[in-house]
Amino acid sequence: MSVQRPAAEQPTTELDARYSSALHPRPGAADVTATEWAEARRRLEAAEIFWVTTVRPGGGPHVTPVIAAWHDGVLYFSTGPGEQKARNLAHDAHCALITGGNSLTEGFDLVVEGEAEPVGDRAVLEEVIAAYEAKYGAHITSADGTFHGIGDAMRRGNAVLFAVAPVTAYGFGRDDGVYSHTRWAF
Repeated sequence: MSVQRPAAEQPTTELDARYSSALHPRPGAADVTATEWAEARRRLEAAEIFWVTTVRPGGGPHVTPVIAAWHDGVLYFSTGPGEQKARNLAHDAHCALITGGNSLTEGFDLVVEGEAEPVGDRAVLEEVIAAYEAKYGAHITSADGTFHGIGDAMRRGNAVLFAVAPVTAYGFGRDDGVYSHTRWAF
């Protein structure tokens, strides 16, 4: 599978002043800077819910929440092989995964754009299942968990695991009305 990249590879980072307080200063915003990729990666690793956007065969968007795990520089999510997002990705692999909050003045939103590739490598599959279990704990490992059995479903092919290596990512920070917009290119 070609989506894995060395963990040491760093994207280029830039602050987009058009959408940041750097262009429209307000108190406390004079020193707004781009967010470091290490901070964005930490947030991707910790985020529990992501919204995945795929493209329907007719060109329209399809958006749905998923759980996802960041592992070795790649964002992974799964879905049933017959679900709309899997059918969309079979037609067009381009997608975006989004996570963040819904406050106007506080928080940090992340958008990861790339192409979703089904994971066929059994070793990678097992590594990512372990990453899911470590991240989501009892939600996946407990018989009472919301997603219990997802690892076995992936192993059997009843759930398809997709890998999205970021091509471009965006971070939108809000800190008491001070806004930042960072772009990372891989």
